[in-house]
Amino acid sequence: MTVKAQKGLRYIDEKSEFLTRLSDEIWGYAELGLREYKSAECLAKALEEEGFTVRRGVAGMPTAFEATWGEGSPVIGFLAEYDALPGVSQKAIPVREELVPGGPGHGCGHNLLGVGSLAAAIGLKHEMESRKIKGTVKYFGCPAEENFSGKAFMAREGLFSACDACITWHAGAFNRVKTGSSLANNAMNVTFYGRTAHAAGDPYNGRSALDALQLMNLGVEFLREHMPPRARIHYVITDGGMQPNVVPARASAWYLIRSPEREQVDELYRRVLNCAYGAAQMTDTRCEIELIKAIWNVLPNDSLGDLLEECFERVGPPKFSAEDLAFAEEISKTFAPGQREAVLKKAGIPTEFWGQILNDTVIPRPETPLDSDGSTDVADCSWCCPTNEISAACHAIGTPGHSWQYTAQAGMSIGHKGMLTAGKVMAEAGFVLMTEPDVLRRCKEEFLRRTGGKKYVCAIPEGQGPKFDQFK
Repeated sequence: MTVKAQKGLRYIDEKSEFLTRLSDEIWGYAELGLREYKSAECLAKALEEEGFTVRRGVAGMPTAFEATWGEGSPVIGFLAEYDALPGVSQKAIPVREELVPGGPGHGCGHNLLGVGSLAAAIGLKHEMESRKIKGTVKYFGCPAEENFSGKAFMAREGLFSACDACITWHAGAFNRVKTGSSLANNAMNVTFYGRTAHAAGDPYNGRSALDALQLMNLGVEFLREHMPPRARIHYVITDGGMQPNVVPARASAWYLIRSPEREQVDELYRRVLNCAYGAAQMTDTRCEIELIKAIWNVLPNDSLGDLLEECFERVGPPKFSAEDLAFAEEISKTFAPGQREAVLKKAGIPTEFWGQILNDTVIPRPETPLDSDGSTDVADCSWCCPTNEISAACHAIGTPGHSWQYTAQAGMSIGHKGMLTAGKVMAEAGFVLMTEPDVLRRCKEEFLRRTGGKKYVCAIPEGQGPKFDQFK
């Protein structure tokens, strides 16, 4: 099959060396959420050099931006991410060796994600320029997907509602179009305040904030039996006191609460708060709750998924070299036993593809949608306009998420090839949406049908800004 945006895709090929260098630059910065100053700026500058107008610092976040080229309708958006994860620093080699001891790394491949979406935006622009086609291309620089859900704040400001459709992608093990939904979630800080005392001499004069936090955590553990089956609650204790002979006057935890539907999260959040307030009563302490962020579950759009699958078939999967396969074989030796098979089974991959170590084919979508056990702030965009996402093969099958193995492959040719393929697929899909009104109409009709015509309402209260000081 012949691609429709031939000049745009050729332009991505011409820019491939630059795009690869840009991805590696961001991989080297490995900046945490809401602190991606260098990463956001190098992407913004690259878009300006390609003729886009860039508006920096949107939605109250210095590392969020909106880049625009063209005029009029349709308006097609591409979503980008570029935040790293703590503790997964790694050199681009198949054995464990940190680049920065204890430092962050791109253990989810967001260095690839931001640049792949940039490739799509400039490829589509080039195709439209060459054909003198009217329309608007937007690129959204979206910070802090991993922890603070920058897209939710951008959605609250109405940035995505101005689009006719949005497209994004993620590095993965397989070349396929995403199906199904995701888990909505809330994140919060819980802090208990008590009174210090000598833990041996007069503990009866103390009120242990740590006791309160532990009782809350215990209540949440019992609550697990009575949650929706796919709901998840995770927490880490961020402050448990300073030394054991002092009754702690302060203790805190960072909680993340997930469930398949936004309404389920609201109810589960209420019950977790009851665990906190009950623990405070039992220990005669005081409890404070700080909501960090709240996001929706993904609203699927199968019509846009149909288009993306057709475009993936036209563009084709990434082509891996013998060196790539050797790297993948070597890094696979570090996976836990049965990890590869578990990933294949969970992803519903047909058995004829199980022999691959790097997926070099386009995997058809399953008949039954595969809902994700994770969460993404792409969800909030999906309630603002028709939105869908592809996955492109950027690492060996079985690579654990949020791992050093992921970081390693995001910084070398396996990740680069998947990234460039994703850019081409999205550029091709964007061109069809720009030039074939019936396709875009079907996407919009499905969006209206699924939303029932209801307007998006952000789950983060008005006036609440991003949590810039969470990582201290």
